[in-house]
Amino acid sequence: MNMTTFFAYVRRAPFGGRLTQSQIDGLNAILSEWDKRGLLDKRWLAYMLATAFHETGGKMQPIREAGGEEYLRSKKYYPWVGEGLVQVTWEVNHRKFGATRPGQLLTTPIAIRALFDGMLQGMFTGKKLLDYFSATADDPINARRIVNGTDKAKLIAGYYRNFLDALEAATESHPPRDVEVSDAKPDDKPAGKSTTAVTTILTPAVTGIAVPLIAGINNVYALIFGLALLGISSLAAFMFFSGRWQVNRSKAL
Repeated sequence: MNMTTFFAYVRRAPFGGRLTQSQIDGLNAILSEWDKRGLLDKRWLAYMLATAFHETGGKMQPIREAGGEEYLRSKKYYPWVGEGLVQVTWEVNHRKFGATRPGQLLTTPIAIRALFDGMLQGMFTGKKLLDYFSATADDPINARRIVNGTDKAKLIAGYYRNFLDALEAATESHPPRDVEVSDAKPDDKPAGKSTTAVTTILTPAVTGIAVPLIAGINNVYALIFGLALLGISSLAAFMFFSGRWQVNRSKAL
């Protein structure tokens, strides 16, 4: 799979033009588990991604049921409140997926297991992915019954189509022309923390300044001085763009 294409496509929809490192990490965790299990039907993967997107509010990380502690204490299933990439409630359901105490479905390994086992084996409601996506079935709307009746079924079916488009584009033999490498990078990673950004800054300095400088110097002492000056300039650029040096405005009087 071409991961650049995949992330570029999901950035547009359903993520609305922005991707964080945390979201990318969550997507990668699901994709990695998919590969480990050797599953093949992309529709299953697309619907699991769509479900996780909806259940986590787009975070793609395990979350706890929304609401303050007083509100959660009012629930009959407290303290086994909704947790995970799919909001699993009640003690018996938490334990199905290997959790032995509240909070464990907030860990990625157990949350991933719940997502996959729950949807593949029908451990949430008795319905499973094969019931809605097979050689004779293709029903992303009723597939919501795998987790929670028909709640938000059409909305999640829309997310499913977004993810399926991304998966299909990412497995084409030739990457789409409308994909840029930058589209697959997280928006919340400062440029100074990115080795790509620093390389982009320093490479022109080396190729555009160093080569003509070295080629045009015949005096060995001048050459040494020029190389030293280049090294200092490159170091200064790196320190500034990596955030190690900052320029602060003085306060207005």
